[in-house]
Amino acid sequence: MIRNVVVHLANEQPLLADLFDLPVASEAGLLCTNLRAVDGKRPVFVDQSENTFFFPYLVIRFLEIPTGAVARHQPDGVSVRGTRGDEADAPGSDAGSTLPAVIESWDGGPADLGDDIDEDFLRRIREV
Repeated sequence: MIRNVVVHLANEQPLLADLFDLPVASEAGLLCTNLRAVDGKRPVFVDQSENTFFFPYLVIRFLEIPTGAVARHQPDGVSVRGTRGDEADAPGSDAGSTLPAVIESWDGGPADLGDDIDEDFLRRIREV
């Protein structure tokens, strides 16, 4: 279980949820549980937060998955990038189907985003 994932829905406030598994491109949407507002309260459109919820990918803008949660959830031998070397490029491998944890630049290398993340900026984004 991946806990405290921030789900940003289209035209809605962000929600916190617990995911059963990492999202993959072959699925139609996101399956989660323990849905709550960022302040911890139950959203008005939810009867019970403990229920299981399905959000189609069409209504999800993006997800914020805590880095530590991804590292604990990955199978042995998989790096944070989600590759296993030659195995990830093999046909039928599902290592490339998970969302990448590293943003790549247009030339295929890691993008230089700087070492600092402005926490105030992230807080303002979450509030929007």
